[in-house]
Amino acid sequence: MLLYHDLRAPNPRRVRMFLAEKGVAYDTIEVSIAAQAHQSDAFRAKNPLALLPVLELDDGRVLRESMAICRYVEEAVQPEPNLFGVEPWERAQIEMWNRHAELELLWPISQVFRNSHEFWKGRLKQSPEFAEIMRELLVDRFEFFDHSLATRPYVAGERFSVADITALCALDFGRVSKLRIDPTKHASLAAWHARVSERPSAKA
Repeated sequence: MLLYHDLRAPNPRRVRMFLAEKGVAYDTIEVSIAAQAHQSDAFRAKNPLALLPVLELDDGRVLRESMAICRYVEEAVQPEPNLFGVEPWERAQIEMWNRHAELELLWPISQVFRNSHEFWKGRLKQSPEFAEIMRELLVDRFEFFDHSLATRPYVAGERFSVADITALCALDFGRVSKLRIDPTKHASLAAWHARVSERPSAKA
């Protein structure tokens, strides 16, 4: 398998963490967003949307969405350790919390970055006002996750799952835009973050 990725982007990191948890071997090609390599004709042949990551299988087939890649790996390549749930209720819980992590953390954090960071100036149309709206939203969302993690060790329950990967990658990416967990306000979220950051896969 061949993973097209950028080391600094959160979605490729989600896939790298997932593959690390699974112990799956793969090769990589770095596609630098800063150098606009993702906009090249060669890469757009892999993903016309010019987004990362992309997983290319040995037979040439391509997957170009983070969770689609992770689901394929769990179902077709390496089922264990299970990260999507082993029975209907657990699968539903993990799906729900992974979506919460995507829509309530990763998406608004990415919008703060895209609409306020110097990196994107001149590359796309920015709306600093929208970035501030997202910053305000994230105050509430950090509280939501902190409250939830006060009752269990991991985002979706009693064990580590893909939902923890998504939440960790989102929060770590937030540091680029000075969005950080305040342990004096969000002690449970901070404790969870420290716990999952100690996993070897967090360095992927």
